[in-house]
Amino acid sequence: MVIDLDALVTDFREVARLAGISLRASAVTIQRLSSPHKQPAALPAGKCAVYIFLWKGQCLKVGKAGPKSHARYTSQHYNYASSQSNLSKSLFASRESLALHELSEAESGSWIKANTERVNLLIDAACGMPVLTLLEAFVQCRLSPRFEGFESQRSKVTPNLSLNPDAPPAGARSNNFRAPAKRRRAG
Repeated sequence: MVIDLDALVTDFREVARLAGISLRASAVTIQRLSSPHKQPAALPAGKCAVYIFLWKGQCLKVGKAGPKSHARYTSQHYNYASSQSNLSKSLFASRESLALHELSEAESGSWIKANTERVNLLIDAACGMPVLTLLEAFVQCRLSPRFEGFESQRSKVTPNLSLNPDAPPAGARSNNFRAPAKRRRAG
């Protein structure tokens, strides 16, 4: 999967505009950490982030970190025991299906740093949590991460990764996509 990050951010600005939010062109910046990468030391001051982990052409995880979520941004996904849900735990639980047979809990964080690409979409904290949440949801819909929520919550729809503006949106199927019905006034 090749992701055009500039197009992703441009499309998000349009989604924000449709939601009535005006974003400065510099409100969202892209930081790409190729594999192998170092885990971030800190969330930059005055910023929030949506982060993306990519491996072998697939999106593994999309998450967000608000201005007070430094541990989520910097370390939790690299440390199996750090939280209830993190990328290390997801990888370990799925190690057989990913052909990572030798992966251990203890080395899962090192494996992430050595093998995944991390993309940080940094957004001005002044934009607020609703905009950060919108960005996370947009990226999740666009990239359909393998590890998102519980198994029962994961999308079964293959995303449109072509970034073709003429293609239907991810999740829209010609045989079942219908416009919402018009509401009738009561009485």
